[in-house]
Order: sequence, then C-alpha cells, then structure tokens
Amino acid sequence: MKTILILVPETAVPAAIVDPRYMFSAINEFYKAAELQPAFDVKLVGLTKEVSLNDGLFSVHPDYTIQNAPKADLIIIPALSGNLQNALQKNEDFTPWIKEQHKNGSEVASLCIGAFLLASTGLLNGKSCSTHWLFANEFRNMFPEIILTDDRVITEQNGIYSSGGASSYWNLLLYLVEKYTNREMAIMASKFFLLEMGRNSQSPFVMFQGQKDHEDKQILQAQEFIEKHYQTKLNVDDLADRFGIGRRTFERRFKKATSNTVIEYIQRVKIESAKKQLESGRKTVNEVMYDVGYTDLKAFRDVFKKIVGMSPIEYRNKYNS
Repeated sequence: MKTILILVPETAVPAAIVDPRYMFSAINEFYKAAELQPAFDVKLVGLTKEVSLNDGLFSVHPDYTIQNAPKADLIIIPALSGNLQNALQKNEDFTPWIKEQHKNGSEVASLCIGAFLLASTGLLNGKSCSTHWLFANEFRNMFPEIILTDDRVITEQNGIYSSGGASSYWNLLLYLVEKYTNREMAIMASKFFLLEMGRNSQSPFVMFQGQKDHEDKQILQAQEFIEKHYQTKLNVDDLADRFGIGRRTFERRFKKATSNTVIEYIQRVKIESAKKQLESGRKTVNEVMYDVGYTDLKAFRDVFKKIVGMSPIEYRNKYNS
C-alpha cells in the first residue's frame, strides 16, 4: 500500500486538497469492489492541527502535522491562492520538510500553482516544471533557475511532478494512478470522473499577455509597438533601428526581458488576435489570416498549430458557437 500525504498549506485552494483525496480514495473503492486490498493510504498533513482556508469559510483538520507525519511514497502540494509571495512566507516551514522527505525517497507532485511552493524548495532547480499559464511570467521572475514549460499539462523528472493550470491537475492525478497501480485502474478512474486521458498540452487555453514585468523601458516600448502594429510587416532590423539599438543587443535584451525572441513575440501577438477572431466572428480562416498580417496560409497554419496545439479550423470548431 502506498502512503500518499496531501499537504494543507495556509491559503491553499480547498478543491486542490479535496480532489486528490477523492481520486485516490475512489481507486481504493474500485479495489474493494474487486475484493482486493486498497492501494493507497491517503492522509492530510498541515503545519498545525487545524488550518483555516478561504478567510475562515473552510476549516481543515489534517491527520498529521509535519512533526509526526509518516514517511510518504508521494507528497502532493495543492494549488495556492492569493499573493504568492505572502503564501510562500506563510508556508515556509513546509520547505525543509519536503526536502527531507524527498531525500528519503518520497516523490513530490505539485498541482497548478502549488508549483511555487515546490519551486521554493530548490528541488526543481535546473529541471522542467509546469504551472498555470496565467502565472508563468511571475514564476519565471521568481525562479529563473527553473525551466518553465507552461504549455505542458504534466512534467516528470526524477520523481518530481507538476501539472498545468486549474482542472488540468486531474490529468496528473490520472497519470499517478496509472503509475502506482495500472492502466486498467487509470481508465476506470477516467470514466468515473469523466476525464479525457492523454491530454498533454494547455496551449489551447493560454491567453498571451506578454511579459511586461521588467525594467527595460525601451523593450517595453518595443512590445507596445508590436502589439499596436502587428498587422503590418514587422522585422527585427526595423524594430532595432526604431528604438536606436543594435540588432544583436536588441535581440538579447528582448529575450532577457520577455522570455521570447522578437520573432516569437510577434508571432504570439498575431496568433492571439487570430484566436479571438476565430472564437467570436464569422470570418473564414483566410480572412483572419490576412487580418493578422499573414499572406501564406501554410505558414499561418504551421505557426498557429505550433503555438496553440491545434489547427485554426480545429480551434474555431472547438470555441466558436
């Protein structure tokens, strides 16, 4: 039987505590129905014996505190809420405990923006991690030593897991069920919870907002110029000249400030506009393509699919009523 410890941090999202407990408890019920021994011992762990969440709306009574918790096979870090700097400070006592558990062989999984607490342990340094796409820029600023793959739903490296945003953590839970039990149990869970198996990208859900939380004023001006003139033909040389910066310096500063190359940024601004038009308008894909400044349909399709994870037609069919 695997011991799964679900953390109950201050400012945790209640559903991100309840849902994994429900998932692994349901697997135990499946085993019980098959007259087999349960697969998981699922417990909650807090810093105190009672944790108040959502301004006192919920009160959680963990089974253990970190002082008396048993060794875990898997530790689950739920999503946090509110100001993340404050959340990390309130939960900093979890950090050495998580590191010690991992050192002793426990695997660790973060759900959604629980990745911030996992990242604060240093266990992700030099590794890949996913989190909610909306918090990607903040994550990169706080943890530049971590490789953020914010388009991914699941990452796994050396017994450390992370999931994308919001409900995508159910896909990580399914993945863990399959790893700790078998494919049959994962399929049963997917049917019971009405979950789509094999979902591996959150790209279709991303709304590109640009990385503007930086101190380089000239690059910020360049970003704003791109966002106002994306329908015209833009190239790196013209942009560098406009802002009086040498091309190589401009590209280096742009990448450092925005985490995108200049070309990537232009493409993402164009594609974000195309997505909005495909969601709500009646224009054909060709009309949308011309509106956002593309003239080659194949090039437009290729860039769209690379960024969004599906073709323009698939996207329109999925999101346009």
